Amino acid sequence: MEPQLLHRVADSVATVVVHHPAKRNAMTAAMWRALPPLLDALAADPAVRALVLTGEGGTFCAGADISTLRESAEEAQGLAVRAEEALAAFPKPTLAAVRGHCVGGGAQLAVACDLRFAEESALFGVTPAKLGVVYPASSTRRLVGLTGPSAAKYLLFSGELIDARRALRTGLVDEVLPEGKLGERVAEFARVLASRSRLTQAAAKEFADGRTDRDAYWAAQARGSGDLAEGVAAFLERRQPSFGWDVPGNAPTSG
Repeated sequence: MEPQLLHRVADSVATVVVHHPAKRNAMTAAMWRALPPLLDALAADPAVRALVLTGEGGTFCAGADISTLRESAEEAQGLAVRAEEALAAFPKPTLAAVRGHCVGGGAQLAVACDLRFAEESALFGVTPAKLGVVYPASSTRRLVGLTGPSAAKYLLFSGELIDARRALRTGLVDEVLPEGKLGERVAEFARVLASRSRLTQAAAKEFADGRTDRDAYWAAQARGSGDLAEGVAAFLERRQPSFGWDVPGNAPTSG
């Protein structure tokens, strides 16, 4: 099979798989280019309530496949940044499921997700210093936002790999799972995300990512959504809520 991004939708969760096992799921230029339009399509799909990003087999993503990047270094980096920004802007919850190596451009993608779960044998590295690459300002700020300045500098200055436990301590990872347990936990948690209020999630994502100028917009969305009334009713009736608000541009669903 050619290197590509595979995807499927089940139980309201979209799973995107980086598939290039011959090179530890390194991203080709075509794969970088394919990610933003794929994310646009999944964002517009009302059946999708959450997204999981993972790699084929035992590796998340070993970075960029240098052999396919015939553009200049600046152009090649631009492809990765555009894909990263598209992932960060995805309007529904995103979760990176990490096995094995998560390095270079793979780390960029993982950091652009809202959450990261990893197997305990996973390894993380941000490696521009090994290549003489200037890491983009937007990517650096996103990394610092997760780990703090000191841990980000350690990763960026050294290019050294860190294990999942250290990544958990720095804030780079949210949960570490024993071998063989990652898939089950990710599926379970993705279902939880898919069951919650998309209104709450979308507003919280904007605010957490630093956009604080839309309080009035989200207040208006909340007033018109019916989500609060449904949430309270479901609580009192001891049932699962069926939230109807969807990302603007998608048709509301009944749950």
